[in-house]
Amino acid sequence: MNQVRDRILDAFAELLSLEGERHATLEAVARVAGVSKGGLLYHFPSKDRLADGLCERLTELAAADVRLMRAAPEGAARYYIRTSYYAGTPLDRAIVGVARLQQAGFTAAQQAARKISADWLSALVDAIGDESAARAVKLVGDGLYYNALFGALEGQQHTPPDDALLAVVDRITAID
Repeated sequence: MNQVRDRILDAFAELLSLEGERHATLEAVARVAGVSKGGLLYHFPSKDRLADGLCERLTELAAADVRLMRAAPEGAARYYIRTSYYAGTPLDRAIVGVARLQQAGFTAAQQAARKISADWLSALVDAIGDESAARAVKLVGDGLYYNALFGALEGQQHTPPDDALLAVVDRITAID
């Protein structure tokens, strides 16, 4: 991907996360990205196209995460729980940015969020072999992420899941 395009998407995600959709204007995005408004418009001719670009980025980053999850030596469930925290990664920033776009009613954001959620669940179902157990693991991970996200926004450091929590996940996934 093009470095300028990446900087623009990073700036958009940052503004969405910190200030919300209404403040993430094309002018503000260009300023934060360090490009002219014309440079931004070259890559993204409208705010809708910019939103589409962030949704595409989220879908790509989440697909890469699903591939890692499926290949994880510890198993998909443990991987999902272990990585369910906000660490400020490009994936994290894209998730928060797209969530803000969802709140503002962007259809592409709603579709992207549904897709990545379904893809993570599908990987868990494939690994565990039981949809209910997979949903339980996903909901635990989603809850951890939600909790860590708000802690991170308040400046708290992430605490990785402890062995006791991972043991609970092991019990959930130990299907007879």
